[in-house]
Amino acid sequence: MFGPLLQTLRQRRPLIHSITNYVTINDCANILLAAGASPIMADAPEEAAEITARCQGLTLNLGMVHADRIPAMLASGRQANAMGIPVVLDPVGAGASTFRTDTAHRLLLEVRFAVIRGNLSEILALAGGAGHSRGVDTADTLTARTRDADIALAKELARRTGAVVAVTGPTDLVTDGSAVCEIHNGHPMMGSVTGTGCMLSCLTAAFVAANPAEPFRAAAAAVCAMGLCGEIAYDRLQPGEGNASYRTRILDAVYNLTPDALEEGARYELH
Repeated sequence: MFGPLLQTLRQRRPLIHSITNYVTINDCANILLAAGASPIMADAPEEAAEITARCQGLTLNLGMVHADRIPAMLASGRQANAMGIPVVLDPVGAGASTFRTDTAHRLLLEVRFAVIRGNLSEILALAGGAGHSRGVDTADTLTARTRDADIALAKELARRTGAVVAVTGPTDLVTDGSAVCEIHNGHPMMGSVTGTGCMLSCLTAAFVAANPAEPFRAAAAAVCAMGLCGEIAYDRLQPGEGNASYRTRILDAVYNLTPDALEEGARYELH
């Protein structure tokens, strides 16, 4: 189901414009290169839309968001919409502050997104649920008590925005408002590396840019690929290595991931 999408990504090598988190921007660029895409980062309002026009995909990430970046995000998003370029929103920290939450809602009002990818509390904040994000990397996850309600909110957000919604955590969910893909790839140690979510959002943009007619499958493929590479990276750690080595091994795993390995290693259920 997902292997051919990775093959298409490696063949098409899309150029992805990312207005992303300063904390993780280098890793975002490197994961795009590892996947076979090409990165470009430009957040000056004077050039952001022009850069977007040259690309095949766009990521807008609210990490380290400030007032000067918002015009660049809006201009890039509008340019992408005008040209049919898929846009991915990573609402980092939505729910943690009024400024972040309001910025995320403004982007949703003024830009059409192909995919919205966030952790559970971020998605709940956008969906109007009880969002209470405590930062970029959270332990939020679905529980037996709230699972059905949280899935319903994610599906409603997808229907309201027209975007595929990817909720990532120990168990990942991807929905287009109707179908749901529940993904079981990943490793707990991924939480010890800052920016794995930002990296995944850029990887999602690459998958969707290469497969624009299939945003649901493309987003699910990206989530599976990232989780699988987290598993592979953990298995390759040597005694004495920690999160710095793990971060590098995740990038190596993405670089070496083959369509067949993704097809074989993806663990998911479709509902």
